[in-house]
Amino acid sequence: MSHFTRTIRSVAVASMTLVASAALAQQELKIMAPAGPGGGWDSAARSIQQVLTQTGLAKSVQVTNVTGAGGTVGLAQFINNAKGDPNQLMVNGITMVGAILSNKAPVNLDQVTPIARLTGDPLVIVVPATSPLKSIQDLAAASKADPAKVTWAGGSAGGADHILAALFTKAAGADPAKVNYVAFSGGGEALAAMLGGKVTAGISGYGEFESQIRAGKLRALAISSGKRLAGADVPTLKELGMDVEVVNWRAIMAGPGITADQRKALTDTMDKLVKSKEWTETLKQKGWDDYYLAGEPFGAFLKDEQARVGEVLKSVGLVKS
Repeated sequence: MSHFTRTIRSVAVASMTLVASAALAQQELKIMAPAGPGGGWDSAARSIQQVLTQTGLAKSVQVTNVTGAGGTVGLAQFINNAKGDPNQLMVNGITMVGAILSNKAPVNLDQVTPIARLTGDPLVIVVPATSPLKSIQDLAAASKADPAKVTWAGGSAGGADHILAALFTKAAGADPAKVNYVAFSGGGEALAAMLGGKVTAGISGYGEFESQIRAGKLRALAISSGKRLAGADVPTLKELGMDVEVVNWRAIMAGPGITADQRKALTDTMDKLVKSKEWTETLKQKGWDDYYLAGEPFGAFLKDEQARVGEVLKSVGLVKS
């Protein structure tokens, strides 16, 4: 091939890439939040919607909510309706990984196209301020002595909170199958159970409990992320000698059967989204960590996370071997 032909070809490829990016900016996207309004996935979907339109990365963005079974009802609908359509996206996260396994869902994440992991929500372990348990070591000792007597309040069974309770119990030297976990549908109900002294400890995203921690009604014992949370004087579990790390991550997926070029265009859009000042502001405002990982590395992470979550859910008896 002559130098002239090569030059013409590279110009043509560059032009096609520009056309693909420009076409994306004209897109009318649909984002599914596979949960009800007001929760973490809904909040993530609406934040993405806002930033995509503010930055002009998309012409218009519509968010729809589909509730049920830890996101698996929405996932099934998305797989059927979004096939080959690069204008449809879905928000999901670690809770869906758990729900697919514990509900024996007929669908799974291998049936959609991973685009990017966007945010991470560090979880916090709290006890009521009146609790005799003053430290994470006290809670670990109580768990080791009799895990069934330690009641945990958190979100849906098999979700990030439940996974953390199981990993904590195991790290404390007790059998995770004996974890006494009470699943609440909302942070408000879990909070009421804690403040009413009906449970030993609670787990949620730090933001959910922040005002009660600051008001002195809840005592934060540890957070589950790899590093400390800015603006919160709470040690990590690893700092306290427990080799446990769980982040309630959220991601964006595309439908099955889209082309490699369409996947690349969507990944490029997410790349521009996370680099925008509007997105940085959103993370700050929501108290989310920037947990961006895109393309093939995100696909590899997803496979590892499915295996890890599967092992934890087997250990608590939610998934049969």
